[in-house]
Amino acid sequence: MFDFLDSGQYDVLGAFWVTVQLTLYSAVGSLIWGTVLAGMRVSPVPLLRGFGTAYVNLVRNTPLTLLVIGCSLGLSQTLGINLGGETFKETGFRLAVLGLIAYTGTFVCEALRSGINTVPVGQAEAARALGLSFFQVLTLIVLPQAFRAVVAPLANVLIALTKNTTVAATIGVAEAALLMKEMLENEAQAVFAVFAVFALGFVLLTLPTGLLLGWVAKRVAVKR
Repeated sequence: MFDFLDSGQYDVLGAFWVTVQLTLYSAVGSLIWGTVLAGMRVSPVPLLRGFGTAYVNLVRNTPLTLLVIGCSLGLSQTLGINLGGETFKETGFRLAVLGLIAYTGTFVCEALRSGINTVPVGQAEAARALGLSFFQVLTLIVLPQAFRAVVAPLANVLIALTKNTTVAATIGVAEAALLMKEMLENEAQAVFAVFAVFALGFVLLTLPTGLLLGWVAKRVAVKR
């Protein structure tokens, strides 16, 4: 049933390695961008709050496939922005990461904003009374506690991001979903086996992540 894995025709491990790379780069970028958006949403500057709110509500409710294809068609093919990629493969990978960051950052923002709301207001007021600026209060007092409170929600976002990397196949990124499509076309007699291989691969990627970050969430939870 699984003879197609021994043929050497399909690089399953290579495809999942691309998926892992997409996840890692997008996760780091989403964490940074989501933190910036969360800061905007709680900022005392109306313009920043308005931009953060509008961006989150607009992008979060836009299909990820549309965002990724938009990055490919709008940035690469229309505007000629390749993000430093010298080949089609490199350009597609980087554009997929950009689309995933733009989308996933909104979910990181909302998870982090809920964590910010758990920090007692009195702590921020006390910090301002000591003469700290908004940026100092946010980075030194509020965000460290907020991150500790939302490890579990961020784990869910990371797991969703891992599964969302399959959308990169729409612009030709050679990750797991694209290879699975090719194998389903060529190995019609082993459809169940192909599905089983890729389902197991994604379980092996997401299950340890959930268990590890669940343990971390319990260890770093803020006792109130």
